Amino acid sequence: MSDLPAAATWGRLQTFLAVYEGGSIRAAAESLHVTPPAVSAAISALESALGTALFSKSGRGIVATDAGETFAAYVRKLLGLLAEAAGAVHDADRGRLRIGAVATASEYVLPRLMASFADGHPQVELSLSVLPRDELFALARDHGVDVVLAGRPPRGSGLVTRARRANQLVLVGRPGRDDDPLTATWLLTGQGSGTRDTTLSLLTRLQAAPPLLTLGTSGAAVAAARQGLGLTLVHEEAVLGQLDAGELARYVVPGTPVDRPWHLCTTADPTAASRLFLRHVCDPDRVGTAAFHTRSRPQG
Repeated sequence: MSDLPAAATWGRLQTFLAVYEGGSIRAAAESLHVTPPAVSAAISALESALGTALFSKSGRGIVATDAGETFAAYVRKLLGLLAEAAGAVHDADRGRLRIGAVATASEYVLPRLMASFADGHPQVELSLSVLPRDELFALARDHGVDVVLAGRPPRGSGLVTRARRANQLVLVGRPGRDDDPLTATWLLTGQGSGTRDTTLSLLTRLQAAPPLLTLGTSGAAVAAARQGLGLTLVHEEAVLGQLDAGELARYVVPGTPVDRPWHLCTTADPTAASRLFLRHVCDPDRVGTAAFHTRSRPQG
């Protein structure tokens, strides 16, 4: 253990995480653009310093040991904090801003906000991570992103909602359907999706048990609904054009439309660049009708 500070350089920690997430030395080497022997050497150095094995063989790949699983949780936080610190030492308009968003928000909400922010603050280094809700909040807890755009963060997450914007989930399907919406097939997004959880909660409240079909992404569910495979609950902003064009129609069951505002969240101590972005997106003079409204309250 005494050798850990010397051995556990940031590069070796990044290598460890690449192996952990990739499941093999070769996959990690490809993602890091280094040779497999270099990856193996970094892992061996870490294991030697820690005095324990971090991986064990499994078929053609490797899996983390119990110690490796524990170490991975710490490494994510360490690397996330390092990236956060690297951005925090610069002035807000010369810093780094890592945004995380769920897929629908990344397609229909963020582009206008990011484009106007980039125009006004061209020296801020922007990045975007698009993930399912549960993965996104986990990444934010580990300081892997600075600002999150998604639904309401879970209680106990330590994340703070800084601003909100109105948003509805509407039930849509092919025009002209005359069957009972509560007996028709309902099309679901994948595991970890907030829309999926909302859909299942709605059906439970209605004591309805229609056939369910999981299609993974919101776009796939909407495309299937347009072809008549069933109905799907979707963010209204994502289908306004298709509704106006008559390609989709709204259907109503009790409890719909569902009020699900967008939340812009940070940790309790946001970076200067994060605060600059929040001020920007809450200013209607800069972003017009896309503006968010300020709100600050810890979620649990």
